[in-house]
Amino acid sequence: MTDEQVLQQRAVALLELHQPGNPVVLPTVWDAWSAKLAVDAGFSALTVGSHPVADSIGRPDNEGMTFDELLTRVVQITDAVDVPVSVDIESGYGEAPTRLIDGLLGAGVVGLNIEDTVHGEGGRLRSSAEHAELVGALRAAAHAAGVHVVLNARTDLFLRSDGDESDRVDRAVARLTEAADAGADVLYPVGRHDPDTLRRLTSELPLPVNAIGLPDQDDPASFGPLGVARISFGPFLQWALTEHAKEILARWG
Repeated sequence: MTDEQVLQQRAVALLELHQPGNPVVLPTVWDAWSAKLAVDAGFSALTVGSHPVADSIGRPDNEGMTFDELLTRVVQITDAVDVPVSVDIESGYGEAPTRLIDGLLGAGVVGLNIEDTVHGEGGRLRSSAEHAELVGALRAAAHAAGVHVVLNARTDLFLRSDGDESDRVDRAVARLTEAADAGADVLYPVGRHDPDTLRRLTSELPLPVNAIGLPDQDDPASFGPLGVARISFGPFLQWALTEHAKEILARWG
């Protein structure tokens, strides 16, 4: 098979793992070591988190590293494991959609997260139409490359406590529905939600929903009944390991 065919197979496999009510867990990794650790534990796909990667190379989150720096680390991950890998590309690092897709595919990646906070422009929030336009451009670039890259469209409305809380769910649903119409495969209303809010999001959004889980605290079985299709950890796996490492090191300090 050609490289393109291999990537397409992995992209299809990744997308098929997203089953509402039977969520796939994509451990959030940041280097070859954490990736191998997760695969050896039995996980069939991974996501690479921008925050833990930035931490691991001494850069701040929110696009404190460049896209090329991210790709350098991602290639080390995809060389180390033989499973589908998705990557958090924050708001796109100011790069053109074609450059983003080509860079990710060249690094062996078959999925991405794209958020609506523009870090390179003072942290402004993209309009829903602007975010949908970017999703559409990424989908078109992936189509041109011959791989159905799994697009996970994220909104930061909850993370930013944007606007009035009374209609925040409505606005998130409307915003993410536009992204779905533009070509997203998965929708990510990032934040920690109570069960009623999460159930409402999964029932009102038209595509599989990504929820964030605290790997050392949450009950893995609690997400399926709420309709979740994908669970990732953000920076929380790295942070949980950090706390455990501090305990170990304190015994010797």
